[in-house]
Amino acid sequence: MPLDCRISTGSTTPIYRQLIDQIRLVVLRGRLTPGDRLPSVRSLAQRLVINPNTVARAYGELARDGVIESQQGKGYFVATKRQVYTRAHRRRRLAPLLEALVSEAALLDFSADDVTAALQEKLREYGLEPS
Repeated sequence: MPLDCRISTGSTTPIYRQLIDQIRLVVLRGRLTPGDRLPSVRSLAQRLVINPNTVARAYGELARDGVIESQQGKGYFVATKRQVYTRAHRRRRLAPLLEALVSEAALLDFSADDVTAALQEKLREYGLEPS
C-alpha cells in the first residue's frame, strides 16, 4: 500500500500533524492519485496504535484543505486537485513558512545563494521547476 505512515511519539510535532504532512507528501509525489482510497480511520489507527480521533482529525483537516474527500458510506479518497483557497489566502499561509525558513537559514549562517539553491533543489524534487 502506498500509504506507509510512520509516527514518531518523541517528536514535538503532534501526531495528527505528522499524519497530515505524510499524506500530503504521498499525494504530492503521486504515490496516491485522485480516486485512490485511504485506509479507514479505524484501520489506520489500529495499524499505527493511535487513537482513532487523531486519524479523524487529520482526515478532517485534509478534507477541509481539499486533499482528500469523504464519500458517505465508502470512506476517504484522494480528491481531484482543486484550489480551495484564494491566492491571497494561500500567500498568507505561505508567509509564516517563509519567515521560519529564512530566519532558521540566517541563524545557521547560510548565504542567500545557499538557501536559493536548496529551495530550487527541493522544488525540483516535487516537480515544481522554477520558471
